Amino acid sequence: MATPTTLGALLAQRTKEGVLYEKLENRKVRCFACGHRCLVSEGREGICKVRFNENGVLRVPTGYVGALQCDPIEKKPFFHAFPGEDALSFGMLGCDLHCAYCQNWFTSQALRDPASIAPPEDVTPESLVRIAVERGAPVVASTYNEPLITSEWAVDVFRAARASGLRCAYISNGNGTPQVLEYLRPWVDLYKVDLKGFDDKGYRRLGGVLQNVLETIRSLVRMGFWTEIVTLVVPGFNDSDDELKALADFLVGVSPDLPWHITAFHPDYKMTDRDATRAERLVRAAEMGERAGLRYVYAGNAPGQVGEFEHTRCPGCRKAVVRRYGYRVLSNNLTRAGACDGCGARVAGYWWGEGAKPPHPGGNPTRMPERVAIPPGPLDAGAPRPES
Repeated sequence: MATPTTLGALLAQRTKEGVLYEKLENRKVRCFACGHRCLVSEGREGICKVRFNENGVLRVPTGYVGALQCDPIEKKPFFHAFPGEDALSFGMLGCDLHCAYCQNWFTSQALRDPASIAPPEDVTPESLVRIAVERGAPVVASTYNEPLITSEWAVDVFRAARASGLRCAYISNGNGTPQVLEYLRPWVDLYKVDLKGFDDKGYRRLGGVLQNVLETIRSLVRMGFWTEIVTLVVPGFNDSDDELKALADFLVGVSPDLPWHITAFHPDYKMTDRDATRAERLVRAAEMGERAGLRYVYAGNAPGQVGEFEHTRCPGCRKAVVRRYGYRVLSNNLTRAGACDGCGARVAGYWWGEGAKPPHPGGNPTRMPERVAIPPGPLDAGAPRPES
């Protein structure tokens, strides 16, 4: 049942029957979109507040966006997929967690926090794909809120994107289930997980369970998603050497080829009681990751302040094959198959393939995040409409 707010009522109109659930006795349903696996009684909603039980049927979001931008793919961040290219990035509303430092709280916490104002804009999958094609973005990404809880809509978009030759990405907290990963696997190429620390008590403060996220990471790699990991280093929350070392050791145990992005916290949303993460702390954590055995470790959100940890290095000769400054790709010396042009060693990633040429080998200095307006006019003829 929709929450008793104007926004909740608007979103309830933009729903359809879900796929990721099972029907139980007494009109209850079990949702499998995220690791909470909510048991939802008739007339109630899940923890995410956007999936609800109406007459024994799980209703899920469809047919709108709460945010839409064309971003450098490095902003997601993906450093091992299509460097120098853009990702058309769309988000809906809602999240299964409630992080006090959320940097996308205006969309993720829209149904929990009345200060969040992110009204839905109706759109079709075909419209989003058309925008991506017109802007030359080879990737369409579900982001800004937690995409797992809106997976049915994401798959609708990705199905249209694949038909136009585009690749598809999830930017997620990783609180998944086997059911949702199996559902996404035919449609999602790239998957970024926010691994928010390595302490279960800390995770529970955010509304999650650490083991759920760790199992999702293992499953993503085993199932063949190209996976990159991000950890936002928050002073006083997850920045101890012991916790970061344990996290790095876990990632190495999954795969030493997992890229690990260590990014800087800045005071935001409800966590304004501490300073931003210092660049030297990011570098120290990155060095710990390298010592643990990770081949690709990055320090982010501090352009020009973290030395070589902005660049991708060849695992063979250690040449900087992709050089960056923030979101900008300064030079790209990968072959089209993702190999070092010096020694020929392959760099792990999701590259262009043997039949294609890297489109921006020297980088594109004008690329910056850009908000995208949905073109005015009627919905695409023949496209599905939001159900009432």
